[in-house]
Amino acid sequence: MFQETPIFSRLVAERGDVPAQVRGEAERIRHDLARVLRQAPESSLSTPRNVPGPTAPSTAL
Repeated sequence: MFQETPIFSRLVAERGDVPAQVRGEAERIRHDLARVLRQAPESSLSTPRNVPGPTAPSTAL
């Protein structure tokens, strides 16, 4: 993904391979989410939740 450069190599040596760590965490989260979605009842995924709409401004003075 990144072309090796002396600056990048030094940053990896000092801080670790942050892009690789982020990719690993993103993959872990994707797997966890897929597992949760497989376990969720289908009706709860398709049923919209009651979300209150905008309220009208008060006209009382």
